[in-house]
Amino acid sequence: MKVSDVLIDALEYMKKFRDHVFVIKLGGEVMVDAKALDSVAQDIILLSYVNIKPVVIHGGGVEITRAMDRFGKKPQFVKGLRVTDEETMEIVEMVLLGKTNSQIVASISKHGGNAVGLSGKSANLFLSEKKKGEIDLGLVGEIKEINVGLIKILLERGYIPVISPVGITQEGTSLNINADTAAAKLAVELKASKFIILTSVDGVWDKDKKLIEKLSTKEAGKLIEKKVAKEGMIPKLKASIYAVDNGVAAAHIIKGDDHRLIEEIFTARGIGTMVSKAK
Repeated sequence: MKVSDVLIDALEYMKKFRDHVFVIKLGGEVMVDAKALDSVAQDIILLSYVNIKPVVIHGGGVEITRAMDRFGKKPQFVKGLRVTDEETMEIVEMVLLGKTNSQIVASISKHGGNAVGLSGKSANLFLSEKKKGEIDLGLVGEIKEINVGLIKILLERGYIPVISPVGITQEGTSLNINADTAAAKLAVELKASKFIILTSVDGVWDKDKKLIEKLSTKEAGKLIEKKVAKEGMIPKLKASIYAVDNGVAAAHIIKGDDHRLIEEIFTARGIGTMVSKAK
């Protein structure tokens, strides 16, 4: 295909998504690669320049584990969730708010974007409570209420919000929130057109290790039930299903490098896995 044809196709998507909100979840494994982060930052800026409104939520599990190792603290997980005592929570906040968030903001700013670093505590964005269950995970939370007033103001003024998934209780206690879940719930609250998960793999694979380009939410659920989707892909698929079932037109799971974000959005073929109501 000629470059001109690619650009004309892209123009159609730019017109279609003008003034639409996209919520982008940036996985922690992507951010440890400076080249990948720069690629994502440039893609996000391009979205902003064509009047799409990106909102970024990031994880940071890789860096949190590294920091815990440096402090001589061994991470503990239950069903994929990090057990978070007070000391771990301090490390989580130090990494997510102090390092990871500022790193993403700096990368976007370096390439000419207007990013603003926030956490789920900012303006009570993620009002949360401790996660209930048979096992006490400590300061691990679940979102009870999302207050998007500040996010909407920033988007209206052309800023790119970059949010770390730390929630806050009514009493002011910080809680560790799953980033996939937080991003999906925010996408629903903002009535986003797209929910995009950037990760370290190309997308969702079938049992024969072949990339699945399109999935219905029903099919995505079956991949979890039949244990075709495993480990880290399970919360990503669950978040995608939640977002689409609650009004987001499509969720995308793609690799966060080499400008794949804009390739997925601005081309008919796409590059990763798209989850929607119908296949």
